Amino acid sequence: MPLDATSVGQRVVVRYAVGGTGPSGGPAMSDVIGRVRAVDAAAVTLERRDGRTQVVALADVVTWKPVPDRPLRRRRAGDVDPADLTRITSRGWPAIESVALGDWELRTSGRFTGRANSVAVHGDPGLPFGDALDRVRAFYASHDSPALAQVVVGSSGERAFAGAGWIPMTGYHGGAVVLVADLDPAYDADPDARIAATADDDWLVNYGRVNDPVAARAVLEGPDTVGFVSIGTPAVAIGRVVVTGEWAGIACVEVSPEHRRQGLARRIVETSLAWAVEHGADKAYLQTMRSNHAALALYKPYGFADHHDYRYLEPGSTDSAQ
Repeated sequence: MPLDATSVGQRVVVRYAVGGTGPSGGPAMSDVIGRVRAVDAAAVTLERRDGRTQVVALADVVTWKPVPDRPLRRRRAGDVDPADLTRITSRGWPAIESVALGDWELRTSGRFTGRANSVAVHGDPGLPFGDALDRVRAFYASHDSPALAQVVVGSSGERAFAGAGWIPMTGYHGGAVVLVADLDPAYDADPDARIAATADDDWLVNYGRVNDPVAARAVLEGPDTVGFVSIGTPAVAIGRVVVTGEWAGIACVEVSPEHRRQGLARRIVETSLAWAVEHGADKAYLQTMRSNHAALALYKPYGFADHHDYRYLEPGSTDSAQ
């Protein structure tokens, strides 16, 4: 049976030719496992477990077959490396413009949120560190935006930036704690909750961090598999859930002040987790402030636990380039 549009949504393993000669003397081949996101006349696009996509030319496909949605063995959420989780969270909150600098990711999105307007520091930039900093400064200067670095607290990246004179961002909350959880097979979706593929005006007005709706929508609606959850008409509670590979991201849970302490946030979260499992996720992450005790209490019953903290750094007065 050929790979075609009927395969979209299935989790499959594809064996394909990579060119050259393999160890046995025959054609060299490789395997990739992922969920089929698109198929056209030339290629198949697969989404891997960490949310990365891989395109394989149909002419190179040797064989393929479906695989179970839920493997008997799986990597637990708490076992993922902070650098890998940073890459995963970036895919769930994608910048309007993203440029690779080695393993680093230069992100800009009209200043809508720090996550989409900072360099994600993980791995090796592929250049001497001082040269990489020059590239970071030049990138943000060309976009008329302040240079900002998102670093994992306690990481070698944080130490390197601090050694170059970068300091915690001033006039801002400065970062967040990332929580993760392994998902249960089933959650109770609220029958009164609506889940849309786009952020309409009713949803967006409840999310208090929007200055530029165009930039906000470009980031929020960027992933292929994203849902905007709301309760009430007009909406009095909202949330956003995204699935990239086996990971779900929960964000933007907001309840209007006059409707708080009625369980609406819990209903949004429960519905979001049910949607995530339905769309293939078995792990989830979220980001919040350590000072947000109400949010920490909200997510604790669902098994969310600390994974790592990150913070934003900006060039200081002793920045090595100044």
